[in-house]
Amino acid sequence: MGFQFLTQLPKPREIKAQYPVPEDIKKIKEKRDQELADILTGKDDRFILIIGPCSADNEEALLDYCSRLKVVADKVKDKIMIVPRVYTNKPRTTGKGYKGMLHQPDPEKPTDMMAGLIAIRQMHIHVIEQTGMTCADEMLYPENHWYLNDVLSYNAIGARSVENQGHRLVSSGVDGPVGMKNPTSGDFSVMLNSIEAAQAKQQFIYRGWDVKTDGNPLAHAILRGAVNKHGQNNPNYHYEDLIRLYNMYQERDLANPACIVDCNHNNSGKKYEQQVRIAKEIMNSRQYSSEIHDLVKGLMIESYIEPGAQKVGEGIYGKSITDPCLGWDQSEALILDIANRV
Repeated sequence: MGFQFLTQLPKPREIKAQYPVPEDIKKIKEKRDQELADILTGKDDRFILIIGPCSADNEEALLDYCSRLKVVADKVKDKIMIVPRVYTNKPRTTGKGYKGMLHQPDPEKPTDMMAGLIAIRQMHIHVIEQTGMTCADEMLYPENHWYLNDVLSYNAIGARSVENQGHRLVSSGVDGPVGMKNPTSGDFSVMLNSIEAAQAKQQFIYRGWDVKTDGNPLAHAILRGAVNKHGQNNPNYHYEDLIRLYNMYQERDLANPACIVDCNHNNSGKKYEQQVRIAKEIMNSRQYSSEIHDLVKGLMIESYIEPGAQKVGEGIYGKSITDPCLGWDQSEALILDIANRV
């Protein structure tokens, strides 16, 4: 009785038919998907860097950012595989505020889910067309995965979603890496349970179908820090945290033990400048410990053209309207520094 059914949205196959992926992009995606798989399975010793704005709220600025990123990516391609962070779904703790381009393709206009579906698909395609780089996005709504599965190379499951059965089961059928974040409580066992579920064969209801999956051997951990019962930040990127995760992985029968460390969120206390220091500490830990070197396959960095954040409507080009991000100059310098430490 509390629902208003506004618009019946098209099925994923209908959106894909209307906005198809060209053959050259299919080949690019296939190549990059294999490269990511090789890094996560240890066949390729390069490092993964998932970097970009907290939320992709403006296509013009996002394409500008990714074009700059491409120039640096080419410089470090022998050491680092860069995956642009193009997050079009934004989880909100209270359910209020800007929820990403899927909801509002224009942050200053009302919600329009139909326009949002088209906008995010087109934006992902445009990034690949202009840069040759396939991207990462957050799987906030598992039932929407098929709208973008043919353009994404990396999916992340957020801290508030990682305990959800639907996210775990759908992840088991994703063709490509899925990063499972530790929950906001910081419990590593919850994250590892999620990875175990995603790596297992599953059968469940999905989009009105009874479906089976083969399991996803590329499901892995993302450490993003935590919050204790007093609301205080508990970072989990330190040497001791990484060794602890390594040891917990050894106790489980999981394929391809791997971890990506998110340098922002509760690891930085949302003090975005600290991402530079945190990234360097993690790289030092990799150099010091062979176990950590083998476990930590990459980093996540929140970065945009202008540093910091702004409110919706302020109109500063290339500045985040959600969490604060590193500016471009800091980001470029950090990428080059990381490449020297791989």
